[in-house]
Amino acid sequence: MQKYDVIVVGMGPSSIFLAYEMVKLDKTKKVLLIDQGKRVENRICPIEKTGVCTKCKPFCNITSGFSGAGAFSDGKLSLYNKEDDDFYVGGELHHYVGVENTKKLIDYADKIYLDFGADKNLEGTEYKEQVSEIKKKAKKEGLTLIDIPIRHLGTEKAHELYKKLEKYLEDNGIDMMFETTVKDLIIEDGHVKGVKTQKSSELIKHEIQNDEQEDEDLQNIYGNNVIIAVGRKGANWLVDMCTKHGIETQAGVVDIGVRYELPDEVMKDINKYMYEGKFIGRPGPFGDKVRTFCQNPSGFVSSEVYDHNLTLVNGHSYKDKKSTNTNLAILVSHRFNHPFDKPIDYGRNVAKNLNELGGGNVLVQRLGDIYRGKRTWEKELNNNGVVPTLKSAVPGDITFAIGYRTMTDIMQFIRTLDKVVEGFANPENLLYAPEIKFYSNKVTIDENFETNIKGLYSIGDGGGMTRGLMMASASGVQMARILANKK
Repeated sequence: MQKYDVIVVGMGPSSIFLAYEMVKLDKTKKVLLIDQGKRVENRICPIEKTGVCTKCKPFCNITSGFSGAGAFSDGKLSLYNKEDDDFYVGGELHHYVGVENTKKLIDYADKIYLDFGADKNLEGTEYKEQVSEIKKKAKKEGLTLIDIPIRHLGTEKAHELYKKLEKYLEDNGIDMMFETTVKDLIIEDGHVKGVKTQKSSELIKHEIQNDEQEDEDLQNIYGNNVIIAVGRKGANWLVDMCTKHGIETQAGVVDIGVRYELPDEVMKDINKYMYEGKFIGRPGPFGDKVRTFCQNPSGFVSSEVYDHNLTLVNGHSYKDKKSTNTNLAILVSHRFNHPFDKPIDYGRNVAKNLNELGGGNVLVQRLGDIYRGKRTWEKELNNNGVVPTLKSAVPGDITFAIGYRTMTDIMQFIRTLDKVVEGFANPENLLYAPEIKFYSNKVTIDENFETNIKGLYSIGDGGGMTRGLMMASASGVQMARILANKK
């Protein structure tokens, strides 16, 4: 019988930094990390060569594997301003451990990133006066501009950095099971006892054979503490686990929107002064929260595949490879009330309809065609002033599938931001869809990150605590310290 002190489900940043800190604390605890994807060095996306998404089986190499989606993200580490007495991005870690302690955790995690090769340069720290002017301009239009220091790893450099961390953990006795899916939790009398696992390759076999003997392939692995660190990729799984085992949750949020692509020239001031501008507004008539997220100067729009073969859009920014376009997400936050409490299902249905309109691919549409109430055709896209960087995107009409409320929010937000950043609402700018951020219903945890199931903990993005690489990493460090002191 396999028995561990700590079992971690998922190998994203929160999991990696938990394991790293366990090594540093030297508490001789036996730790196991489990992920359904591959080692970071084996995670290769075929779209780089084929130009089309091949929907890798059993799991997308961009979203699954060591370092999670972080290995293929543009690798932005959001820090904080020393004078701030609150955190405005990155989730709610500070609600559990306090603002000052969260700052210390971020400083500690940032040093680890630097030790493993992160760029020492910080974006968004040199041009305070210019940023202040943009803030005033935004405020006049009812928008809030959040400016914080950012350390940009770059997509290819993030890949290299996490590979070094992977080797460090292995060299220091952390056990890792790759291409292994956690099918279930083992819970008895309100206490977690371990997990039930299955090799990811078996999922394909049973899918092809429609095999009902799947349970025979499951392996029980026992542990005193189980940490859920699944990231957004595991939101569906986490919802299922919470429902099945009575893990307490709170109403969740789903962010639905588009990836927006426009010329670097339009965004040159934001790119230079801040690298990433985080604009937040509540446009009428609905007053929903709309925000920009994950800005990639001279970047590339990308696609990634989630559960149920849903193809979503994202964006990357490399250190060495450059385009002439900036891309960013425009997201609308939706929180549902009684009697509907399934935000993930709602977002999944939106994504499914958009995928069907695009023949299984991401849709792209010119902003001007939305103004004119028409779809975008391939000939028009080929002659467009803004050349799409995602070549596999299919021209069409995203308004067929994105709800009226969401689309109205996005269009109003674009028009408003155009008054701050001239050219933001240019008709030749491109909208890609679907960009959806799935969050599980927020897992209810105490100050030690423990759920109502004894020995079962939740950290990182998947359970709703954090949003982004840095905060997720910091939550992992804190989790390790809690476990090290547990009697």
